[in-house]
Amino acid sequence: MKKIFSFIICLLIPLGVGGLSAWLTANSAEVYKNLIQPPLAPPSAVFPIVWTILFALMGISSFLIYNCHYSKKQAALKTYGLQLAVNFFWPILFFKLQMFLAAFIWLLILWLLIIKMIKQFWQIRPFAGILQVPYFLWVTFAAYLNLAVFILNK
Repeated sequence: MKKIFSFIICLLIPLGVGGLSAWLTANSAEVYKNLIQPPLAPPSAVFPIVWTILFALMGISSFLIYNCHYSKKQAALKTYGLQLAVNFFWPILFFKLQMFLAAFIWLLILWLLIIKMIKQFWQIRPFAGILQVPYFLWVTFAAYLNLAVFILNK
């Protein structure tokens, strides 16, 4: 029962962070629609679906780390928490404040934290690291979109 409870909490944390960030940037679909879009830009309806999946994978991955007995798990969970906090603020910079260059730089910081998290998770539970690869790939794609939006919408 304790593991089920911790699994639910591990899922709710990233989903809650993502949900709160989405709520704070409720006009993001409208902002996105009004931007000059780069090639390969997906429709705005794709983003909540992808992010929900990625946040769920984060929760599963963090659960795998949280429930292991490894001396480096605290450091890995701190990196996880830090990247989650950085992730929270990116939509605010991009959509709410429309600071596209600052958002891109912020996204690069997130990208580096994700790499660090994947390495740390991999050392503890390889599958937990693998679960973060789609997140890394999506943030890489988001960085391309973010930079292109900055260039196209000067």
